[in-house]
Amino acid sequence: MIRVCVRAGLTAFLLTLVGWSIAMAQLPAKVGETPLPSLAPIIKRTSAAVVGIAVRGTVQNQNNNPLFQDPFFKRFFDIPETQQQFQASGSGVIVDAQQGYIVTNAHVVENAKDITVTLVDGRELKNTQVKGVDSASDIAVLQVKSSNLTALTMADSSKVQVGDFVIAIGNPFGLEHTVTSGIISALGRGGISQDGYEDFIQTDAAINPGNSGGALLDLNGQLVGINSAIISNTGSNAGIGFAIPSNMVKAVMEQLVKYGKVQRGELGIRMTPLGSEVADNIGAEGADSALVSEVIEGSPAEKAGLKPGDVITSINGKPVKSVRAVRNAIGLLRVGETAEIGVLRDGKPRKVTTSIGARGDNAQSANGMHQGLAGAEFADASGEGVLVTAVADGSNAANNGLLRNDLVIAIGSRRITSIKQLREAVKGSNSFLMTIQRGNRQIAAIIR
Repeated sequence: MIRVCVRAGLTAFLLTLVGWSIAMAQLPAKVGETPLPSLAPIIKRTSAAVVGIAVRGTVQNQNNNPLFQDPFFKRFFDIPETQQQFQASGSGVIVDAQQGYIVTNAHVVENAKDITVTLVDGRELKNTQVKGVDSASDIAVLQVKSSNLTALTMADSSKVQVGDFVIAIGNPFGLEHTVTSGIISALGRGGISQDGYEDFIQTDAAINPGNSGGALLDLNGQLVGINSAIISNTGSNAGIGFAIPSNMVKAVMEQLVKYGKVQRGELGIRMTPLGSEVADNIGAEGADSALVSEVIEGSPAEKAGLKPGDVITSINGKPVKSVRAVRNAIGLLRVGETAEIGVLRDGKPRKVTTSIGARGDNAQSANGMHQGLAGAEFADASGEGVLVTAVADGSNAANNGLLRNDLVIAIGSRRITSIKQLREAVKGSNSFLMTIQRGNRQIAAIIR
């Protein structure tokens, strides 16, 4: 009897829900004299600033045998490569109408020989110049020459919050000026790419292939992010999309316009996450807090007085709560700039002022390593060797064949178990033999 009553109640509820759904599908434009909310005014005001980007170019195509992908194998054997033509498309955002500057993703214009920008009114601009590309942040700046352009204003992305409503505009699957909406699902996401500078805004606004480089707007019609990536098993929207925050976009854009590249510097320190138990003991905010594990001899950090055991809490007055956040903040500062570093030392807050040093500009670079290793980042691997944690594209380390997750176990005949030993072993050498553990095999490489 109880079961019948429950079913009857459930049936009544479902009928009510169906009736409500039908009513929702037929909502009037107004309720009395009050118009229903609509995003249309924002779209009309901003959509002209979102452009389509079509690229043509060539890529090197070679044998797909995994053995042939090994850089050491390719160095010693003549592997034939051929050029293959490709076409791709994405989106971009006009951010300066006077100068014709367009921000997009670096991966949208990668290997492009010919770029065509299409405006919402149908104009095609073929005289597109690449002002600069920064693969580490996945940001590129283009410049077009045209009149009557519309630009978006950049919002302060540090003020956005989880739960804020956002609008995505782009060209998914070639469908021009597609508009989707959702909320900000999370902030400060990282670990999406292997070695990039990441501080992603996560959103459930539908983002698909072709949205890359498009706009993520707030309800004021201001740019809060540049859509960049999705997580999906199918390659289509699964409700998890990522945008590069506008503050990062602005900082990178300024350098790309001025220098054509991002002149990233460094302090000359090694960092590691603090760990929850230690964080609780010393009053740090979280397990991801950045503990200074090593200060490089002669580096700006040493000259400023940073010490191993310091926990970095802020950069120029802005809180940083993880190793990645510190790396991002320093990486966006220009070489030669002065930075105020807030630290927790012996349980007490302190501040030190330091300059930002050049990265990898000489044999004893800011990371204290040989010039042939410039562009690589390292971490101690608990006595097993030195782990390569990141390798920048096009860097000396990459050209010498190093890969992320390589384990350096020897220099010449000397066994290496720490970064300190690695630095000492390569100091003063023009070239040296490095033994690397890569997966289940060992590889010998000559670093020059």
